Amino acid sequence: MNPRYEYRALLACDIAGSAGRGEQRLQEIRGVLRSALCDALDTADLDARDFGYVDTGDGCQLVAPAALPKARLLVPLLPRLGSHIREHNRHAGADTLLRVRVAAHAGEIRLDPDGTVSGAPFEALARLLDSAPLRHATLAGTGGTPLAVILSHHFYEETVGHGHEGLEADAFTAADVRVKEYAARAWLWYPGSPVGPQVGPGRDVGSGERPGRDVGSGERPVRPGPRAVEQFVRATGSGTVFAVHRGDQYIRHNDRG
Repeated sequence: MNPRYEYRALLACDIAGSAGRGEQRLQEIRGVLRSALCDALDTADLDARDFGYVDTGDGCQLVAPAALPKARLLVPLLPRLGSHIREHNRHAGADTLLRVRVAAHAGEIRLDPDGTVSGAPFEALARLLDSAPLRHATLAGTGGTPLAVILSHHFYEETVGHGHEGLEADAFTAADVRVKEYAARAWLWYPGSPVGPQVGPGRDVGSGERPGRDVGSGERPVRPGPRAVEQFVRATGSGTVFAVHRGDQYIRHNDRG
């Protein structure tokens, strides 16, 4: 059989500050993320078994079914995911607090008969997930925000730009992403926006974390600027979580539950 090419929506999640927590704590927060993601898919009337699933160690990647509209990966899925993470953080200790970065992109990918997938959309997705604007958004507030999302310009234009219900343009901040050879316009979303999970009065959820540091990264929380301000940044991190077998990735279907 020959490989085929299909247009797919892609969603990647990464646990911020996962380094240095130890194997037991890492496995615990990985389980929390997977459970929260499966529940969020259920809430959005999506079946996790229809998605390709890639475990990346401190996160995961979803490859959506071919016919799934991209907007279905945003609302209500992401607000629900954020709600689950905030609920976990209310009862979590400092070493199991969870903050998650999410990137969304779409494009034509290659699907090989042996189950591997590859192509330029995966490279763009990885750069977005590793970008400085997204890392800074995750660190917004006194103790970091539980969920921050970045959309590629293509993904934004065909969801938010098309005026899908529940997606308001004012909830997104433009950011210019520059990671290695990748440079592109993208769009940030984080709690406090009209479509996002609203943080109640008082301190930020997750403020049980020691303020001022992203575990293992040396980054410090920063408060997001005005939503209309463009951000010009350059990421200096090395490597990406999706550089697997020279860009090839293996997908297995996730059993529900």
